[in-house]
Amino acid sequence: MRLAHKLVCVLCSSRCMQRVLILHLMLHTPQVQEQLPKIPEPPPAAVSGAADGAAAPPAADGDTATAMDTDAAAAAPATAADAIGAPGASEVAPELVDKLTKLQDILSGKTPIALTLEFLYHHNKADLQILKNIKGAVDARVSVSHSATILANALMHAGTSIDAFLRENLEWLSRATNWAKFSATAGLGVIHRGQLQQGKALMAPYLPRDGHTGSPYSEGGALYALGLITANHGAAMQQFLVESLRNSSNPIIQHGACLGLGLAALGTNDDEIFEDMKNVLYTDDAVAGEAAGIGMGLLCCGTGSDKAQEMLAYAHDTQHEKIIRGLAMGLALISYGIEEAADTLIEQMSREQDPILRYGAMYVLGLAYRGTGNNAAVQRLLHFAVTDVSDDVRRAAVLCLGFVLMGAPEQCPKIVLLLAESFNPHMRYGAAMAVGLACAGTGLREAVSLLEGMLNDNTDFVRQGASIALALVLGQQPESVVEPFRKKLMKSITNKHEEVMARMGSIMAAGILDTGGRNTNIGLRSGSGYFRRTSVVGLAVFTGYWYWYPLSYFLSLSLAPTALIGLDKHLKPPKVQLACNARPSLFAYPPPVTTEASKEVTKVEKAVLSTTARAKERQKKKDAEKQKQEAAAAGKDGKADAGAMDVDQPKAEADSKPAAAADGAASTADASKDAVGDKAAPSSDKDKPKEKEKEPSSFTMTAPCRVVPHQVKHVSFPPNSRWVPVKRGAAPWGILVLKDLRPDEPVEYAGSGAATTAAAATPGAAGDAAGRAAGQQQQPKQQEQEPAPPAPFEFAS
Repeated sequence: MRLAHKLVCVLCSSRCMQRVLILHLMLHTPQVQEQLPKIPEPPPAAVSGAADGAAAPPAADGDTATAMDTDAAAAAPATAADAIGAPGASEVAPELVDKLTKLQDILSGKTPIALTLEFLYHHNKADLQILKNIKGAVDARVSVSHSATILANALMHAGTSIDAFLRENLEWLSRATNWAKFSATAGLGVIHRGQLQQGKALMAPYLPRDGHTGSPYSEGGALYALGLITANHGAAMQQFLVESLRNSSNPIIQHGACLGLGLAALGTNDDEIFEDMKNVLYTDDAVAGEAAGIGMGLLCCGTGSDKAQEMLAYAHDTQHEKIIRGLAMGLALISYGIEEAADTLIEQMSREQDPILRYGAMYVLGLAYRGTGNNAAVQRLLHFAVTDVSDDVRRAAVLCLGFVLMGAPEQCPKIVLLLAESFNPHMRYGAAMAVGLACAGTGLREAVSLLEGMLNDNTDFVRQGASIALALVLGQQPESVVEPFRKKLMKSITNKHEEVMARMGSIMAAGILDTGGRNTNIGLRSGSGYFRRTSVVGLAVFTGYWYWYPLSYFLSLSLAPTALIGLDKHLKPPKVQLACNARPSLFAYPPPVTTEASKEVTKVEKAVLSTTARAKERQKKKDAEKQKQEAAAAGKDGKADAGAMDVDQPKAEADSKPAAAADGAASTADASKDAVGDKAAPSSDKDKPKEKEKEPSSFTMTAPCRVVPHQVKHVSFPPNSRWVPVKRGAAPWGILVLKDLRPDEPVEYAGSGAATTAAAATPGAAGDAAGRAAGQQQQPKQQEQEPAPPAPFEFAS
């Protein structure tokens, strides 16, 4: 413990603190919470004792832990004083505590998450008109389309804390029943993702409470939502989720608690939590057991633990397919990234007679060798893809090629090209998803070309997979590339004759294209080039939506902000001017959808009976004969009226002359006015069409701002910029630590803590910033008193 405090004191020196900021904030990799250093914080008594110049009292011999803590606390200020060079401990202790707190927040991920929340809230550009068009096009009575629309809304507002669409459509939202209600409540967790402090208060109206019996679907969904909010950073939420799991015997609530607890304790390998989940698994309930299997895999993610054998043994004993499938996914998560160490488990599962376990073996193989491009792994997956007798296994084998080839996305379309033309639709679906997973966010031309051809497949679920995969690939790409795909999606959604599965895929794809208010993308790698475990795990569990729709919300784990946020030495984001050497329209936000453009009415020809057609022909003949008779009679009368016509003609001409004269005078007056106007203002030619202004070849941005991956190479700091990156040559992307070259001048900071403050002020589900977002999403928000959140809904059919 003494060494730990010495390390803390060295880190808290000014130069080392700056290096920690650079390494952690620029790389932004707080993805493995079990490996975060547990830095001890000096107790208040030790700090005050050091300030008085007195040493802390020694502990009793029997209390070893207390003695170690006391010695460390006494040594810390002295070491810090030596490191910083302060003359006495009394001047160093408060500064040491402040720096230590900042260091803890950086390493635990609190600081990056808070910065991301602020950015997503203030820069939200989600287009509510798209959601309104989808809502108007789908039938709310069809649960699949209704749930897909709720998912699209959750993804479009992921991390923004803005739920205006749900507030404006409460009656439509209340049509969700049973598991659809579970998913709708879980969607709030995606919208409020990252609210580590206020997450429990936000979900309070839906969480289980003593003495209150609510809907088990909304309570289970709320526990699942807590896991999505605190995913990989849920140390403070674990105890509450464990108690909720122990205190409930309802399988629906246990289902949500296991998923939420697995997300909150991701990768911690906690034995106590594992035992609690195992007890739920041994109840042999299909609903709770499936979530317990996935939760155990999330808990032990990437550990390669021997607990996998216990899970595999129970998979042999149970008769429930849902439990076996959950355990199969859990085994794959445990094997994440361990490569050859998983070969024994892969061999064992691939020889099973149960096709569900062979299906799990494909996921074990894909996640164990994720991003390695291992030739042996690719060969084994291709072997199972063409030889296994189960369509589920063959589909999973092709799909998991995407995980293995994540490190070389340009190779994936080439390898699955022939599989995409297979006679088996399951293999075609797997090929589409493999390309989507491997090439997510890259906009690779080969991938786009392959997937566009699959949008017209004859099988509905293949079109569904192609739509989702193409949305993954085209995330944060220029609108000129994405616009044709958007039109295809809306055409599929509004087509009443389209199959439900294909429409579901189109709705999900529409949400994936605009994730996080159009400010996030699928982030498979960190700034340092390492794979983000949370992203890969989220994508893997997301693919399980094929069997269980609530798992689709795992996609939110893979989202990463496409932002440039600069920080000064106080960890505050100043406004920084940047130059982008590209056309403004190339990386601009998509234009908002107008109501008129969304309404395209097509006329349908009416059916005409044969008897009606013959009757119309007879009537036409009668009318023609009558007109001939009238014309003949008019010819006879014309001779008698010739004189009268000669007399009336001059009168008509006389009446027309004044009108013509008036028109001529008016035209002359207009011509004279135009002539005068031309002389007075020769440059204002309103009649001539305006020439299109030439778009500039560069523009200026003000950070914090959105910077998409393909834009990074065009962005640079101006030569006379006040702010420059501390790390030389750092790419202008992500969170940058900046150096102020003019420290004497006042600093203008970007925004304030509006998003966090709003979340704390309104303790309702989705209650922080929703009212303000409805009217002024794109402008700096003013703090206003918000109305009370809506009461939990209970739909009675």
